[in-house]
Amino acid sequence: MDVDLIFKIAAVGILVAVLNILLSRSGRDDQALMTSIAGLVVVLVVVVREISSLFELIRDLFGF
Repeated sequence: MDVDLIFKIAAVGILVAVLNILLSRSGRDDQALMTSIAGLVVVLVVVVREISSLFELIRDLFGF
């Protein structure tokens, strides 16, 4: 596991948290929710790519 991956996920989390707080305090709860969902999707895409590369590595290792 790469440390850069953890930093990317943490950066997205911090950015989404700050945007969520700012939008919630300004009365835009719908946009705050959409920002949180978008951040979740971005993190899930990154994690799925890493899992995909792990499965490719395992497949190459066992010769499937």
